[in-house]
Amino acid sequence: MKTYLFDFDGTLVDSMPTYVSAMLKILDDNGISYGNDIVKIITPLGVLGTAEYYVKMGLDLPIEEIVLSMKKYMLDAYCYHIEAKKNVIPVLNELKKQGASLNVLTASPHVTLDACLKRLGIYGIFDNVWSCDDFATTKADPEIYKMAAERIGEPVENILFLDDNLNADLTAKTAGMKVCGVYDDSSADYTEEIKAAADYYIYDFSELLEIK
Repeated sequence: MKTYLFDFDGTLVDSMPTYVSAMLKILDDNGISYGNDIVKIITPLGVLGTAEYYVKMGLDLPIEEIVLSMKKYMLDAYCYHIEAKKNVIPVLNELKKQGASLNVLTASPHVTLDACLKRLGIYGIFDNVWSCDDFATTKADPEIYKMAAERIGEPVENILFLDDNLNADLTAKTAGMKVCGVYDDSSADYTEEIKAAADYYIYDFSELLEIK
């Protein structure tokens, strides 16, 4: 593959515990109950999409207030503490050396996304760094993958999408992308389902170099 579209949380960086904690804290603080599948549901939605979903769940707060609270909860960890997952940085550098186009599409907002990638020294390695906010939709919508492909300038079927989330992998596959599932502890319970949905599956980022 020569064109890659990477998720961020749980794929490039070891941030899912922080991301999930920030997303769920506002429900916990307001006494809103949720099911065991909440992480699978909200992870592809982005901050705004998650806020809208919470309102439908019964959270009686303005969407803007929910979004600001989530970003506030996440900011310190992304700016100062979250690290890249094992072998991510050397593999990205090798792919870039080989002439690959590297791109990011994530539910995280730019305020945390950009700060984290810049601190890790890999922001500039990507041709495009996109939040769902840039497309005014979520990773639960097949159109976002088609729009990303159009902006990259490649047919959707020529792009390999990598994500640790089952719903995002299923949706990207529906949109016509090649899909590589990525192991993360947060989605370990869905490993077999992701394998069944994806074209490839990796436990360690170094395995990506074996996919041609």
